[in-house]
Amino acid sequence: MKTIIAEKPSVAREIASLLGASDKKDGYLTGNGYFVTWAFGHLIGLGMPEDYGISGFDKASLPILPKPFLLTVRKVKKDKGYTADTGALKQLKVIEELFNRSNSIIVATDAGREGELIFRYIYEYLKCSKPFERLWISSLTEKAIKQGFDNLKDGAAFDGLYQAAQGRSRADWLVGINATQALSIAAGNGVYSLGRVQTPTLALICKRYLENKNFSVKKYWQIQLLHHKELIDFKSISKNKWEEQKLADDTLKSIQRNGTATVTTVETKTVTEQPPLLFDLTGLQKEANKKLNLSAEETLNIAQSLYEKKFITYPRTGSKYIPEDMWAEIPNLVRALQDRETCKQAVAKMKWGRFNKRIVNDLRVTDHHGLLITDKIPSALNAKENEVYDMIAFRLLEAISQACIKEITDVGLQALHYDFTAKGCKIMEAGWRGVKGNFSDDDTEPVQDLPELKKGDELKIKEATVLEKQTKPPVLYTEAGLLSAMETAGKEIENEEERKALKNIGIGTPATRAAIIETLFTRNYIQRKKKSLIPTEKGLQVYELVKERKIADVAMTAEWELALQKIENNEADAGAFQQEMETYASTITNELLQTSIAQNNLPKLVCPKCKSQQLIIRDKVVKCPDEACNWVQFRNVCSVQIGIADIENLVNKGKTSLIKGMKSKAGKKFDAYIVLDADCKTSFEFAKNKSNKRNGK
Repeated sequence: MKTIIAEKPSVAREIASLLGASDKKDGYLTGNGYFVTWAFGHLIGLGMPEDYGISGFDKASLPILPKPFLLTVRKVKKDKGYTADTGALKQLKVIEELFNRSNSIIVATDAGREGELIFRYIYEYLKCSKPFERLWISSLTEKAIKQGFDNLKDGAAFDGLYQAAQGRSRADWLVGINATQALSIAAGNGVYSLGRVQTPTLALICKRYLENKNFSVKKYWQIQLLHHKELIDFKSISKNKWEEQKLADDTLKSIQRNGTATVTTVETKTVTEQPPLLFDLTGLQKEANKKLNLSAEETLNIAQSLYEKKFITYPRTGSKYIPEDMWAEIPNLVRALQDRETCKQAVAKMKWGRFNKRIVNDLRVTDHHGLLITDKIPSALNAKENEVYDMIAFRLLEAISQACIKEITDVGLQALHYDFTAKGCKIMEAGWRGVKGNFSDDDTEPVQDLPELKKGDELKIKEATVLEKQTKPPVLYTEAGLLSAMETAGKEIENEEERKALKNIGIGTPATRAAIIETLFTRNYIQRKKKSLIPTEKGLQVYELVKERKIADVAMTAEWELALQKIENNEADAGAFQQEMETYASTITNELLQTSIAQNNLPKLVCPKCKSQQLIIRDKVVKCPDEACNWVQFRNVCSVQIGIADIENLVNKGKTSLIKGMKSKAGKKFDAYIVLDADCKTSFEFAKNKSNKRNGK
């Protein structure tokens, strides 16, 4: 017998039905010489400090450098501690029994770093020594699974992948556990979580937020002219930028009196815009955030669901290319899209026999190729799944279309002795831009049509206006912008040599970036303001403490990603990497233990209920330390974080300022004051003096 182990039950069922293992048992399927079982994601993980006999945050125990690292069954929170997950224990027993009853194992967890780790940690924990082979597939279609089983690979071929995954897992433990405990001990006021990737990501958000906030906006004025020739209206804008409105207004009057502008230069050039490449996961997440306002995690979950339903290929990919041997499949995928209502029109425009092979590059395909649809076309999806699916489908059609050829014309004009410019664009060949009919990018202004112009032409000025403009601060990060910054973290590096070395290295991987952003939300370090990501008070406090330290250094985290890639490709030693991480964890622990956290920025507030104790102010709660009194106010009320100033107002004056943008259970937004009644219980008071006794806690 052979045991096949998948990452989750849905994938195991697909494989089992294909292999004729149709006999359902508790925790596995069997038949035709196979047992087919599954994990539930990470069943086994690295032990926590308590597994090494270290309880609580103990300064004397730091740094904690496990030798060896212990593996434990996944734990869940229970009361104030953690206990082994009963579901994980039960499934692990099933897996152990099947491994013991088999001659060999086929690994069918997701084909990537984390999938490899899920299996290897189970294999190691169970002290199994049975031989294993690897099923390495990029799609769950019947054809792909059959091909995968025909080409099973020796498990040892993926040792580099496992060592990189294990190295990542241990590095995150060493840095995260030690740095978090050290800073929290130094603070003596709640838990301050730090991490190998989450902290540099937080630093990116805080740095940009502070640059934006401290930017001094300056106003300036420009003059815009409207011209008309050959039935075409077009605009030109002054090269001058006036810092005083009066000067701009005076110039405008002079130009209006003169009434004409003369063409001084006409330059026309042909621009070839190559089609975009296929999506990798980060590219899809960025596009879905811009167009559909989906978070990185939502996009990943939707893509994973489409993958498991066999509609798209493996989503956690870092490549935008396909290998040469897949090119023959592409026409079939395009043909299949003829049956999809949303894609029919675009497919009809495709130039058969002239497909662009720009996406074919064997050297640029990593573990998996770029995101593709499969030949199974969906019929019943929910709205968001449909939108994400269409993004992937349209991107394929664009990627294999011809280049878009534009004629760009730059015109120089003079009115009086002031210079003006006009820009025009003519589409010569629509190419890939014809697929959706978008001829300019969303973030650029659409370029106008220009009439035939030549040097010396006199143009009447139909209209002239003064435009008030202002200098723009660095834009706050949206999730799409943050993903770009994480993907190209190397660009943020000031040292030129380091920047060149890390040019294409990001922080985190396509598969983990969404989880890192979600962790920052969970830790109450960042929040959403419309589409932007901004730090909370706690996030900024952590940033101020660590911004000069290595743990917030984007360059170093990018270097670690580079080292992990080398381990994966068997070009670097995993042991040396771990040693480096242990040294680093010791350094950061000692640095952080010497940090002094100023508590004086928190007000000293007396409990409104017992009137005797000083309140403890944490980022999630404000509470009375006296258990008999037990007054508590949660700081997250209806999805809004209550600031320190409002906590002060509530305790001292019995009422906060008007808190905007709170969300009811039904998801409706409302504004209200939080007020304390005679019994020190909180309720809402609405702006129009309506009082609603919903509890504000």
